[in-house]
Amino acid sequence: MHASTGDEIVIDSTEVGVPPRRGTILEVRSEPDHEHYVVRWGDGHESFFYPASTAHVVHPGTPS
Repeated sequence: MHASTGDEIVIDSTEVGVPPRRGTILEVRSEPDHEHYVVRWGDGHESFFYPASTAHVVHPGTPS
């Protein structure tokens, strides 16, 4: 997965009826073969995020 600052990260729920979690990527931090991100989530808090298989990136101007 590759993302840029300003992209949206979407984490699909593994539970029926639970909406996906969304956040805005504030910073991309890279290590060899392993990107991680500083994300501001929909509820306003910020955290480091290490993407997993349930996550995908939405670039501005494209549908999620």
